[in-house]
Amino acid sequence: MKPNCTNPEWIGRAKCAVCDVRNFVLFSGLSMHELDTILQPIDNLHVPQHAVLYEQGAAAPSVFTLRHGLIKLKVDLPNGGQRIVRLLRPGDVAGMETLVGERYHHTAIALQDADVCRIPREVVIQLDKTNPSVHQALQQRWQRSIDQADHFIVALSTGPAEARMARLLITLGCTGTLPETLMPSREDMGALLGITTETASRIMAEFRRRGLIHIEKGGCIDYDHNGLTQLAQG
Repeated sequence: MKPNCTNPEWIGRAKCAVCDVRNFVLFSGLSMHELDTILQPIDNLHVPQHAVLYEQGAAAPSVFTLRHGLIKLKVDLPNGGQRIVRLLRPGDVAGMETLVGERYHHTAIALQDADVCRIPREVVIQLDKTNPSVHQALQQRWQRSIDQADHFIVALSTGPAEARMARLLITLGCTGTLPETLMPSREDMGALLGITTETASRIMAEFRRRGLIHIEKGGCIDYDHNGLTQLAQG
């Protein structure tokens, strides 16, 4: 992972005025001067596919916002297995537990090449004290994380395996705003749904045979929305 923004010689630094971080809801209420003041401690990192952004249980000095790509948050289980508890898409925030002084609760791994901003805990805490909009934005982000966790618990952990898979595929389906969504591996699907890799592969093969899904070039999922929705409700 290579930091960019903190390097004054970085050729992309001149484009910071149009950087996505300026539209990130946490900073949306800040002036250009305030953003310039806090820019130095913030790193823009490229996280290659399969690379680990941070480890479960590690010290948590920073919060991360995802600008591009797909990241999974997983926890290691006592039996040696793993469970994916959330998928992060552009605009999502990871590592917010650092703001209450806790260690990272998950291991964050890039499912595809990702572009993230690493924001030191001290920067966010200072902004929280000086700018009320930051505090409100943090609350909104935390609530969004809770809502996502609830969705995974309810939608992806209950009911027959086929219904859970249908809900996952609907969640991952490419849209106009997320045209580059890629399918996780069968192993990751199993970890998301609490089923074996073999079961995930079997269900996907059956869905394709029945014409419920079609994997487009580049990995996007085209699906029979009505068919999957009917399965998801079962």
